[in-house]
Amino acid sequence: MTQAQTSFEPAKLVPDEFGDDLWTLNFGPQHPATHTTLRLVLELDGETVIGCTPHIGYLHSGFEKLGEHLDYNQYVVVTDRMNYISPMANNIVWHHTCEKLFGIEITPRCKVLRTIIAELARIQDHLLCVGAAALDLGALTAFLYGFNDRELIYDIFEDICGARFTTSYTRVGGLTQDMPDGWTDKIKAFLKQLPKTINDLERLLNRNRIFLERTRGIGYALEEDAVAWGWTGPLARSAGVRRDLRKDEPYLCYAENWDGCGSSPVDFKVAISDMGDVYARYRVRLEEIKQAAYIVEQLLDNIPPGPINVLPDDKMTLPSIDEVHFSIEGLIHHFEQIMTNRGWTPPIGEVYGCNETANGELGFYLVSDGDRFPYRVRCRPPSFINYQAMEKLTVGHQISDVVAIMGSLNIIAAELDR
Repeated sequence: MTQAQTSFEPAKLVPDEFGDDLWTLNFGPQHPATHTTLRLVLELDGETVIGCTPHIGYLHSGFEKLGEHLDYNQYVVVTDRMNYISPMANNIVWHHTCEKLFGIEITPRCKVLRTIIAELARIQDHLLCVGAAALDLGALTAFLYGFNDRELIYDIFEDICGARFTTSYTRVGGLTQDMPDGWTDKIKAFLKQLPKTINDLERLLNRNRIFLERTRGIGYALEEDAVAWGWTGPLARSAGVRRDLRKDEPYLCYAENWDGCGSSPVDFKVAISDMGDVYARYRVRLEEIKQAAYIVEQLLDNIPPGPINVLPDDKMTLPSIDEVHFSIEGLIHHFEQIMTNRGWTPPIGEVYGCNETANGELGFYLVSDGDRFPYRVRCRPPSFINYQAMEKLTVGHQISDVVAIMGSLNIIAAELDR
């Protein structure tokens, strides 16, 4: 293993050493392995990468600026479009931060439903990441295995919120609607077939000679390197960093007394590896899928009764459709929330809230001046932080290894160009 693989020291470019063989290659943004929105400018000596400059900005949407012109409920539609691979998780983190600002404690039923949805979103994200990363290396079958089960999660989300892709399911203090009849049965059917899919993926890839040679020892990062670059999530844990916000800063059902009845937190193990290469990231994500399924299984038969939103007297959530249509109080409440400032009275101050999503720590920083719209919205997206290391991970490798490294990072372009 070369020095460039075992540390994050950039290669030293000495013109006399390489002679006339140096050349520059644009890798993306139209290359299939860069998913049409990422561009790398590679400096090459033959097929060896001696320099890599990542470029972003091909999917800029001004997501953070939009936060200054949308209220705390309206902005949830923007979070759908940040990480569009697992939008439900984005919804939860955004309103987790808003509720932290408002000082709202959501209901036990809402906590359980949000936890179930967050773990299903984790599975959804990892299935696509593992499948697409294998597809980039030529394993089409692995992609189909992962995407088949991902479609089932789309069906589950459509049942509870009416949308498959841009869900916008959460609200300040709760959710848009309760789970429908038979929803938990559909999840149980999905969880029953998920182990077969994971087993198929493992049998296909874990001992596949081509896959192993393309991933083991490639894109290597030490634990101290991961910490220095601010990595979180599967990337950090695959390098030996023992940090998971669900354990270290628990929230929802990962915390003590989540149902208000003295119940202990949900049980799960944090997937850790010290290998730090592309293969380790793949194995950590597979293990996280198994643990996420285990979390959901614990909660499905323990969903407490009661409302999904905080009390309407708090004026923090919108009234139901029936209240708006058939009572003057509900109509006035709705009018005040949507058309006037009286529906929102956020305290003046600033707050940061974060959750452990599929790619790591997703956080929002909010500044409020007391108006119905935030004064400032700032996002801490994991993909943006993780992408910083692309140059150091690729220097010393071959061009073909760049594809494997890129797939293992699971970069979502909309998180880069907020």
